[in-house]
Amino acid sequence: MRTEPTWRIPVGILGLFAALMIYGIVIARYAPDIIGSWPGLVQALIYIILGLIWLLPLRNFLIWMETGNWGEKR
Repeated sequence: MRTEPTWRIPVGILGLFAALMIYGIVIARYAPDIIGSWPGLVQALIYIILGLIWLLPLRNFLIWMETGNWGEKR
């Protein structure tokens, strides 16, 4: 367990915020043009998937923020 604060946590939080803002802007800008004419339920499913997809790299990113290693050491 770490007792001293590191630079990775504030940098990681700011980086995560910036990445999510960019991801959200890209999705909001381009997704409606691509799927705007699709049926409503399909659009809802696509937006749910796009809303959850950012969680895929989050585990490794949080591990890096805490330990300094990208992913688990096995």
